[in-house]
Amino acid sequence: MKFDKMYYSIHTDRLYLRLFEKNDADKVRELCNNFNIYKSTLYLPYPYTLNDALVWMENHKKNFDEDRSYEFAITDKERGDILGAISLSNNQKFKNGEIAYWIGEEYWSKGYGTEAAKALINFAFIEKKLHKVFARYFKSNPASGRIMEKIGMKQEGLLKDQVVKDGKYEDLIYYGIINPYESDKEQT
Repeated sequence: MKFDKMYYSIHTDRLYLRLFEKNDADKVRELCNNFNIYKSTLYLPYPYTLNDALVWMENHKKNFDEDRSYEFAITDKERGDILGAISLSNNQKFKNGEIAYWIGEEYWSKGYGTEAAKALINFAFIEKKLHKVFARYFKSNPASGRIMEKIGMKQEGLLKDQVVKDGKYEDLIYYGIINPYESDKEQT
């Protein structure tokens, strides 16, 4: 993983994580306007419109500059195709952040989510010096949990009937990982 501060980007073996650009909105709409992605995410609307994509991307750079959150387009390093999105929140008071991601259905089961998540975990710990990163997923979406396990996260809990999705209560499973690069555990 290599972070490029000038271009707000992260390079991995196969991926280029970068800020979304306005001209990405139509591809984001195309990928997100998919019921199978919608049913596994907490905040994506369905149907997903071009305006949804534009509004969502509107403050990404500002959030990044203000160290509130870091939203990246997951793109193929060679072709530049958008494969999905990944983000990290930054709770500066507690030195932790939540990772969240979605991958376009046509790109599932190719390891892109795992590769992007591993890169973002390293970004969180090495570049942003967070103490902990956590994530959550619907119990009905175990593939997301497998990504969390592959990047070293451990299950920390299950919240029964935590959220309502399409009129049905959903369990959320929480995972977390502590920064392995910290030399001491003193609070700052």
